[in-house]
This record gives sequence, structure tokens and C-alpha cells, in this order.
Amino acid sequence: MGGCSRNAKIKRLKGILDVIRAMVRATLRALLRLRVTGDLAPLRQGGRLIVANHDSLLDGALIGLFLPGAPVVVVSREALRHPLVRFFRPVVRFIALEPTRPLALKRLIREVQRGGNVAIFPQGRVSTTGTVMKVYGSAALIAARSDASIVPVYIKGTLYSRSSAVGGAYPQRWFPKVTLTVLPPTKLPHAPSADARDRRRILADEMLRLMQRTAYEARSRQTLIEAFLDAVELHGRSTCIIEDARGAPESYATLLKTTFALARFVSKLTQERETVGVMLPNLSTTVALVLALTAMRRVAAMLNYSAGPEAMQAACVASGIKTIITSRRFIQVARLHANVRALQGLRLVYVEEVRESLTLADRLWLILRAVRWPRSVLPKQDPSDTAVVLFTSGSEARSKGVALSHDAMSASMAQLRAVIDFGPNDKYFNALPMYHTYGLTACTLMPLLAGTRLFLYTTPLHYKLIPELVYTRDCTYVFGTSTFLGHYARHAHPYDFYRVRVVISGGEKLHPDVAQLWWAKFGLRIYEGYGATECGPAMALNTPLAFREGTVGRFLPGIEWRLVNVPGITRGATLHVNSATLMSGYYFPEQPASLHAPRSELGIGWYNTGDVVEVDDDGYVRILGRVKRFAKIAGEMVSLEVVERIAYVASPEHTHAATVEQTSAGGESTVIFTTDPALDRMALVKAARLIGAQDLAIARRIVKVASLPVLGSGKTDYVALNTMAVNSA
Repeated sequence: MGGCSRNAKIKRLKGILDVIRAMVRATLRALLRLRVTGDLAPLRQGGRLIVANHDSLLDGALIGLFLPGAPVVVVSREALRHPLVRFFRPVVRFIALEPTRPLALKRLIREVQRGGNVAIFPQGRVSTTGTVMKVYGSAALIAARSDASIVPVYIKGTLYSRSSAVGGAYPQRWFPKVTLTVLPPTKLPHAPSADARDRRRILADEMLRLMQRTAYEARSRQTLIEAFLDAVELHGRSTCIIEDARGAPESYATLLKTTFALARFVSKLTQERETVGVMLPNLSTTVALVLALTAMRRVAAMLNYSAGPEAMQAACVASGIKTIITSRRFIQVARLHANVRALQGLRLVYVEEVRESLTLADRLWLILRAVRWPRSVLPKQDPSDTAVVLFTSGSEARSKGVALSHDAMSASMAQLRAVIDFGPNDKYFNALPMYHTYGLTACTLMPLLAGTRLFLYTTPLHYKLIPELVYTRDCTYVFGTSTFLGHYARHAHPYDFYRVRVVISGGEKLHPDVAQLWWAKFGLRIYEGYGATECGPAMALNTPLAFREGTVGRFLPGIEWRLVNVPGITRGATLHVNSATLMSGYYFPEQPASLHAPRSELGIGWYNTGDVVEVDDDGYVRILGRVKRFAKIAGEMVSLEVVERIAYVASPEHTHAATVEQTSAGGESTVIFTTDPALDRMALVKAARLIGAQDLAIARRIVKVASLPVLGSGKTDYVALNTMAVNSA
């Protein structure tokens, strides 16, 4: 009888807890407008390890209450003592895990093996950066020992709750909107046979990559204007977000108003889906115009105004541009009158005309509707629609138009946000032009859509002024090419970058001397990345969590890659990639206004980067050169990157660039262009022996020049060099 009574009490108590649990769930679902998305069937089967990002002390309770199987939620002992966690303890099974107590780990392994679900936060502590932080090996060890499938979960929204730890710069609400995204089950790859310490390190590293991939795959599919409006609503219209060389910081509200004023303006001048040329410098007006064009289902084609009239005309013809929006003031200051006069068959519209062109009806539409309820005036769009057309650098051949969808640009930003941390506490400095994917996507749109303050400067060429601007504007993120970063470092005061915490280099190979200079003078490590106009600003990137000197880091989450051997090249292979960040297609100058989908020898949807790379066992990518930048000498393929490296070792204080020329016998030879008037072949021979390079990599001819031709992005202009090589022969 006593046993039956005890069982009845237990059953009654369980029933009461179930009711309380249901009430708590209903209350949280209403207050947080909580949604759970994804396939929950694997969790109902049990025996799964749930891993999730940790943005708030509320996360554990949400997982324990809203995911099937009533998982055991692992938290730190400090978190277990927190009042919020203690409040949920009657309805959620929490357990504290300490590194010094292996018995708790064994208990969790047994729980999974018995068919229970265990939820753990691999980074341990609540994030203070808003992104994935250091990842511990405990979660990976549980998965490895229990041979359990891992179910990644991404929690979105709790970062902005009062129980987060990100600080006052982030918007904080009592009841933010929360989404739990459940991704398909996966398993960590088996670690190779190694000692216990190495195995634990390898497992933790794999878990870090899984967490970054989870953050990327949980991204929302939306257009650029929708992402911008989300940022405005989240961070508040009064938040000052952007500043340019004109000196007046602008809030989200000001940028929003300018965007929709320009949207009304362009709607009168152009047709839906029309490709419209944009020829403007780095100003907040340019950002607003890009958003305005994409908001009204137009395509913003970012013209490279430094490329010359012939290249601009060819770009307009290739992508079907009929109208170019520019500025009279900009044309005057940049001395582009001759370039503009040379353009044929194009209509030029000036932003100075916007104010005068808006009628009373337009102003009422703007003030009474568009600014108040911006989503109500947007035409329906698909994120797969083309948003922007950029043009390849033209450093090796004629420039091509590259069509990028909203999806592709959003995916590029999601990849970067998954591996580096930035937010409202940071401030970006960007002087890189918006007509390149690096300057537009990574350095301009990404911070605005993430609530990170941005300072725009009109040119990267003011080497003395830019360090001063970074200093006076308290910027924390600096971007540049190796060439530009080298100039900034040489002209900067040692204290100019005192607030900078991240320096990212891209667009060209980072020179080791530049990296050493930044470390010696400012104590800052440069994180090198590798991208392409066709694939986004970065396909691989060194980060504080994963850095290896001499490489461009690891592939970002969501990048599928393969290496294809090239006859004659014994070291490395060409890189082919497939990703959501990939372009929709090319516009070729020879076939105007006709979009050609990407394809390589691996099939449609693959892109051949043309780069020869190596990928080591830990996933770090080393760029060895470009297929087009190899010369066939005496039957062997010689990399022009090595030819240039020899010159830099022989003369580190000067700049050098190599190209190929045809010999009288019909073969190929190498030419080195140098700004060193004293460089001779003997110095090159000594340098080659010093670094162990083959004799064939020593340039056969040396041409002395006052300066090397460069593009607006800072890349060496190899097309111009090839012409110079022919003329100097």
C-alpha cells in the first residue's frame, strides 16, 4: 500500500510539473514570439547531442523547454547559481560541468548512450562578442565517446535580451523575438590516431568549425533592403551609423530617408529590372543609392571610374547599362570630365537633381508613408534576383560584368559574421572603393546591416591622412590591400592605430614585410583573406580563432571546393569552388546584356578560380600563384609569384612585378619591372640561392621604372605591364 501511495504521489507531482511546464512554455512562446524551425524528428528518437550557440543565460531554458525529449542541459557552475537559471530549474533538467570533475562527463556520456538527449554549449561561457568564441573539447569528447549524432541548433534573438552579456552598445529588450533553428544531424570526423591532448585539440577544432557552419546555415533568406530595414528596427532609428568625408555622422533614420527619396527618384527614371550604372565615390549617398536601386527592383552596376573611358564604355555595353547616376561635384573634384565626354549612347543623371525633381506628392509619399512604413512601399522581390553588378579588376584581361544576387551577397556577409566578431562596439574604416566586392560587401554593407558604425573615405591613396582619420574617429577595424596597408604603416604615427583590434588584408597577396611592419610598429597582426569578385569578398580568411602564417586561412563555412591538377605544375592544383555566394553569371563584352551562368570542367555551378593552391591537413589554404601567371621555360612551368619573390628578397625597399614575354625563338621568358635603379641580375641570383628557388625563376630581363602601374583597388595592372614589356623589348 505504501508503495502504491508513493507512486501515486510521484505521478501527481509529475502531472503538476507538466502543467507548470506547459504554462511556462506558453508564456515564453507568447512573450518572445518564439518559433522553432527545422526537422525535430531526430531529437524525438533520442540519443542525440545538441550543440548550440550561447548568447544568453536564457538559452538553456529555451532548449530544455522547446526541444523534444526534455534534454539535459549542461551549464557552468556559475550559471547554475544565477537567479534566472534557478528560476527554471523545476521545469528544466540542468547539470553543471566542470573541467576538473571528469565524473560529470561520464554521466553525460551514459545519458546519451541510454537514449537521452544532452544539450551543451561548446563555448562554455555566454558570448561577450555576439559570435562564437573559444570552443572547449568537452562537447566533442561526449560525441566521440558516445558515438552520438550531433544536432546543431542556432538560437537567434537572445543576444538582445537583458540576460545577455554583450554590453550596453547592443540593443537590449526584455522580450526580444527568438527563433530556434534545428539543423540536420551530423557527426564529427574521426580524429586520427594521436595522443590524448592532440586528439582533444582536433575534436575541439572540428567542433569550432561545426559551430561556425551552424551560424552560417541558419541565416535568413532576404533582400538587401529587407536586411537593412531589420537593422533599422533592431538598432533604432536614432542610432548614428555612418559617417563620411563630409564630416556629419548620420543616423539610421537619415539614411532611411535618403534611401527612399532616391528610390522615388530612380523609379521615375528607370524601369524595373533595369541595370543602372552608379559612378559615385565612398559617400553615404552612394550607399543609399545602392539600397534604393535594389529596393525598387533595379540592379546597381558599380562602375570603376578609375578604369578609363574605354573600359567604362565596354562595361556599360556588356551589362546593358543605359543610364548612369553620378554627381557633378564628384566629376569636378575627380577630374572625370574627359571620361564622361567620351561615353557614348548613355544618359547621365546627377544626384544633385533629386531635391528639385521631387514634387509635393513625392514628398508627402516620402514623409507620410515610405519613412513611416517602409515595407509597405516595396515591390515583391525574390532574394535570388540580381542585386548588383560588379566588374572584374581587369588586371590580367578585359573586364567582365559579374551579376550578384541578394542571396549571394547576404551569404557572403553571413560567412564572415560566422568567423569574426564585430558589432555596435566596433567602428569600421573603409577607404576601399565600392566598385569592388571587397569594398562594397565586406567593408560597407556588412557593418551597416550588422549595426556596426562605419566611416567611409573617398580614396585609399591618401597615405598620410588615413592613419590620422583612423585615430581621430576611433576606428577598430581597418581594411586594405597589402600595398595600401604598407603605405599606411610607413606614414603612420605609432599611436595612430591604438584603438584598432582587427586589420584585414585582401585583394592581393599580403607581403611578409608589410605584416612584419604592422606587428613591429603597432603590435597588430594582419589577417589575410582570399576572395574573388565572382565568389564574394572572402572564400578563406585567417581569424583570431584560426590563424596560420603564410596562408590565407581556412575556407569559410558553406564553401565547397575541389582541386584539379594542371599539366606541368607539380606543386598545387587549381581551385574550383561552389557556394551560395557564387555569382549568377558573367556579362561578357563580346555578348552584351547576355548573362552566362558559371561553369567549370566540374560542371554548371562551379567556378574555376584560376588560382593554384595547396590545402594542408588542417584546412589552411596557401596560394601558390595563378595559372595565367606561369611561364613555360625550358619545358618547366615557372611561377611569376616566385620571380617577384626573388626580386623582393634582393631589394625589399622597392616594388617589383613580373610578366611574360615571347622570345625570338617562339618560347617564353620572364621580365621583372622594378623601381630599384640598382637592381641587377647578380643580386637576383644571390636572392634565388638564399630562398632555394630554381635558376629558371630568375628573371631574364630587368626593366627599371619610376613606379608600377596599379588599378584603383591597389592591384598591379598586369595588362599595362604586358604592353610595357612589348614596348621595351
